[in-house]
Amino acid sequence: MSEREWQGELTKSEGAFMVNACEIDILAGVWGDLDDADRSRPVEELAGILLALVDRGWIEVRRVAPWATSSGGKGFQPGELVPRDQLRAVLENPANWEYPDDFSWIGAVTLVETEAGKKIIR
Repeated sequence: MSEREWQGELTKSEGAFMVNACEIDILAGVWGDLDDADRSRPVEELAGILLALVDRGWIEVRRVAPWATSSGGKGFQPGELVPRDQLRAVLENPANWEYPDDFSWIGAVTLVETEAGKKIIR
């Protein structure tokens, strides 16, 4: 599906979440992709939009985990999957929509596109 096609199929807010998942960014990063109207929505409403994409099988919600190279370099990677039965509470928590104060992303909520999600935006 071309960019033009998927942009016609998804709402602007859905598209913002798909971009965020494609970038494997933490949830707070989606604010830069949302338009002004979406930025004014309560996080509970945005969580509902994101949950619909999760339930379609296009996005996974995970926690950021540490990563290290064989030479000792350190970074981050998507870690464990947030269980579906906990997902609404996690996504409706406003703290998960903010960048961590200490700049440590370990444990932060991150969005990851699934194989099915990759077909939507590529």
